[in-house]
Amino acid sequence: MTAEERAAYRAFIRDNHPDRGGDPDAFVAGLARFRAGTAAPEGDPATPGAEPDPEDARYDAPVVVVADLPFAVRVAIAAIRTVRRQRNNRVD
Repeated sequence: MTAEERAAYRAFIRDNHPDRGGDPDAFVAGLARFRAGTAAPEGDPATPGAEPDPEDARYDAPVVVVADLPFAVRVAIAAIRTVRRQRNNRVD
């Protein structure tokens, strides 16, 4: 969506939204018109139900397992969280 299309869409929403006094039927029709103009082309990975590209390297990446934090670090984090939770954070 280009900047001009986005500006037109936002202006339409601002002027016609039912919460702002616009006609609900005109709003639904306008949304359908905008969505039809910005529909994703067939085969686009963002399209629901589209098959992923088997040549995409993302599916061949190795799985990286991250180790747990050392015990001393976990204790320090728990202590900091406890102190912050118990501190009186009210602003007078």
